[in-house]
Amino acid sequence: MRTRLLTFVASAILAALGAVAPAVQAAAPGIDEPGCKQGHGTVQYDPGSGRWICAGGSHDGESIN
Repeated sequence: MRTRLLTFVASAILAALGAVAPAVQAAAPGIDEPGCKQGHGTVQYDPGSGRWICAGGSHDGESIN
């Protein structure tokens, strides 16, 4: 009985985290490519984070949506 309860609680927690993750990513600040270039930056891939970022200019370090 304890195993079933523990499994249920663990699956409920994982489901809640899976539902919240896209909302957290959408809430993260970001800029599009034209906005990056208008701010005198360049679009570069950051292998450390696995994201495209704006390098330089007024949007330096911001994630590209």
